[in-house]
Amino acid sequence: MIEYLKGEIAELTPATAIIECGGVGYETSITLNTYSALQGKKESKLYIHEVIREDAHLLYAFSNRQERELFLQLLSVSGIGGNTARTILSAFTVNELCEAIATGNEVAIKSVKGIGLKTAQRLIVDLKDKISNIGSASAATSAKVSADTEVLEGAVAALVMLGFPSTAANKAVQSIIKNEPGATIEQVIKLALKLL
Repeated sequence: MIEYLKGEIAELTPATAIIECGGVGYETSITLNTYSALQGKKESKLYIHEVIREDAHLLYAFSNRQERELFLQLLSVSGIGGNTARTILSAFTVNELCEAIATGNEVAIKSVKGIGLKTAQRLIVDLKDKISNIGSASAATSAKVSADTEVLEGAVAALVMLGFPSTAANKAVQSIIKNEPGATIEQVIKLALKLL
């Protein structure tokens, strides 16, 4: 199994990062928190969770061990797969999600696309006792993006990659930018994930 990849960031989008290690480019699926942590950097060390299936070989990458640990805990909950876990970790920071689980805030967890009331309740019950040492992780810094068009394009692209229709994503992002003109791309996407 791959523990981490350390190398040059060849390409970076809100949903993927291609890390070049020894002349090989590894495509990894990332969360918005990891995207924010990588912005502006040329090199990085990403902690990996490798999924080998009959039809695919997937790498999920995280900027810190705490986020990867929380991702693995989410995968242990019945009904939550890799993409759903990544969407949850894109909607919340590690600390926010740990707090929501610890306080039994099923309304906040249910606001994420693909999470119904039963799944949110199951997630809280299954993970409440397992997340106490993860929650002390420091929050990832927000990416500061000034141009609204850059924010709009990046946010819509990320939402489309996460499986939302482009017209719905575009509409949601435009209304958020109108109401929150100074919002970063990460904030816009998080708000859009709760709207869609």
